[in-house]
Amino acid sequence: MNDRAASQTVAHDTALAQPSLVDPALLKIGGQVFEYQSIPPSRAALPTLVLLHEALGSVALWRDFPERIALATGCQVLSWSRQGYGHSSPLAGPRTPRYLHDEAIEQMPAVLAALQIDQPVLIGHSDGGSIALIHAAAFPDRVAGLVVIAPHEFVEHEALAGIRRAGEAYASGRLRNRLAAFHRDADRVFDAWHDTWLSENFRDWDIRDCLPAIRCPILAIQGEDDEYATMRQIECIAESCADVELLKLADCRHSPHRDQPERVIAAIVRFVDRLSTRGDKAPEAC
Repeated sequence: MNDRAASQTVAHDTALAQPSLVDPALLKIGGQVFEYQSIPPSRAALPTLVLLHEALGSVALWRDFPERIALATGCQVLSWSRQGYGHSSPLAGPRTPRYLHDEAIEQMPAVLAALQIDQPVLIGHSDGGSIALIHAAAFPDRVAGLVVIAPHEFVEHEALAGIRRAGEAYASGRLRNRLAAFHRDADRVFDAWHDTWLSENFRDWDIRDCLPAIRCPILAIQGEDDEYATMRQIECIAESCADVELLKLADCRHSPHRDQPERVIAAIVRFVDRLSTRGDKAPEAC
């Protein structure tokens, strides 16, 4: 893959990012500031959809996806830039192989509590999908449903090869310039992802053992041309959890919500509608 193609592989969305229709706000928790966006619901008695961004993402890099799913579902839609990303506070220190667990078990509950979000549907992309799975396994009574888009459950050769290509693209300057428009410290954001995943200490990272603890319905989406993973990443979810719908998309890479937004949004609408019907019949938590 040439340098230009590798840059597009990681951040083809950044060149097309558009201003949000809803301005982000700032939330302070324990001395840290988090950039977030909350779109109000247009229908009553529906769960809040909480968006968890990818390894190089932020509120702005969701582009118009939050508004589109808010309009399509009628739900409140919440997204935020995790610590170190977008205009949130910088990373506190070096990352460890448990950084996704730290996000899922420590930071995320604090953000949801501060914004008074209860029983959400978590929609996570890539790293955000992994965070959603870990959170739902750790707090099975707190989550109404999961939509995981190209999530990671274990480290594959394909992921490492894709990250190495991204490193080459970043070193050339083109990817760095794109990310700099969306992060206070793009170098730190990129290095934290690139260096952590390629470290020897991360090779054994694996969350498949926590999947059976998840009790809520799951919609798992992945492109057949995902440059960072094979289909085993979502198939292992179906093998471990009781209520899983798989959506495998042809002619689609690592960002299905960008490559095929209509199909992804339609699937989310059906999933939310099913959860609402399920809630009428069985009001207890999943």
